[in-house]
Amino acid sequence: MTKVDLANIYRDYIACLNSQDWSKLGQFVDDEAIHNGRRIGLSGYREMLERDFEDIPDLYFDVRMLISDPPYIASRIAFDCRPRGRFLGLDVNGRRVSFAENVIYEFRGGKIVEVWSVIDKTAIEAQL
Repeated sequence: MTKVDLANIYRDYIACLNSQDWSKLGQFVDDEAIHNGRRIGLSGYREMLERDFEDIPDLYFDVRMLISDPPYIASRIAFDCRPRGRFLGLDVNGRRVSFAENVIYEFRGGKIVEVWSVIDKTAIEAQL
């Protein structure tokens, strides 16, 4: 798979998330996917995302940086949203916060098999 092919798959994956088209998630995420060292599979991955959108109704993944080096994608995703209640252990309670997530994905067979994700919690704390 070329760098461009992998980057295009990733962009389609992000579009799937932003449209909350969960029926297509299996096109992008492996049945045995691992997230931050924990095997959650496709069903756990979907549950995680559904919960995220429930907790953050205006959630939108805005890719600001994308590096494709097959089989890996590195991405910096910006968020500007209003999480309900507690978010990352912080009492956000609907206040608008902006933060970034740095993520590395490993792909096999055109699907995400492993994800390493770090959210800039310090940025959120500074806004509260």
